Amino acid sequence: MIAHYGFEDGSGVFYITIDTGKCARCEDRGCAGGCPEGLFALEPDDEDIPVAGIREQARNALKAACAACKPLERRPALLPCQKSCGLEAITHSW
Repeated sequence: MIAHYGFEDGSGVFYITIDTGKCARCEDRGCAGGCPEGLFALEPDDEDIPVAGIREQARNALKAACAACKPLERRPALLPCQKSCGLEAITHSW
């Protein structure tokens, strides 16, 4: 399943997308500590397997919370949360 966390407003679309199928196969769970802002939390899926999700209170503030990692100029090829995910299950929409 593909899970989208975030929001859309007049300034754009701001989502972090997690492929929970890939995430469920992960043994490392590096994403939980890979975000400098601590946005990720492990939550049980429908089969009680812990998968990554974005904390509820952070979902409508992703643009501001991720700003340090996603600057407008000189943006790194991989963001810290993406680097921490060995299965490439995390993507961003903006």
